[in-house]
Amino acid sequence: MYSLNLPSYPIKVSGTKTHPTVFDPLRSKYVALTPEEWVRQHFVHFLIHHKGYPRLLMANEVPLSIGDKHLRADSVLYDSELKPRMIIEYKAPSIALSQKVFDQITVYNMLLHVDYLIVSNGRQHICCKMDYQNNSYSFLEDVPPYSEI
Repeated sequence: MYSLNLPSYPIKVSGTKTHPTVFDPLRSKYVALTPEEWVRQHFVHFLIHHKGYPRLLMANEVPLSIGDKHLRADSVLYDSELKPRMIIEYKAPSIALSQKVFDQITVYNMLLHVDYLIVSNGRQHICCKMDYQNNSYSFLEDVPPYSEI
């Protein structure tokens, strides 16, 4: 479908030519195969199989609410006590990672207060570590392995 800057894997695609679907192991079901979903599935595979993230502590399409507004975080990583630790926002490979993308994930973080934020379009990945004591953040060169967060 799209060439990504992520490891390939034997992705499970089904559906029809006009309505393809892909198996999401976190939701345990087939979902519509969009460009963003292609990125999500590859990134989740990367986190689990290459960075050691526990599949059982991750969730896709996490519902969030701000007043009457209902949002969905693309992926959230939790700790063993189910406290959110990381939010990951995906975009299609054709979408540039802009300030608008960071503004979107920042809104989610106002609710979840996680330690790490990641945005990815499958070709570029940007990871930030939050520092709430100093009201700042720092960009990391790479997505940290689970053992380091």
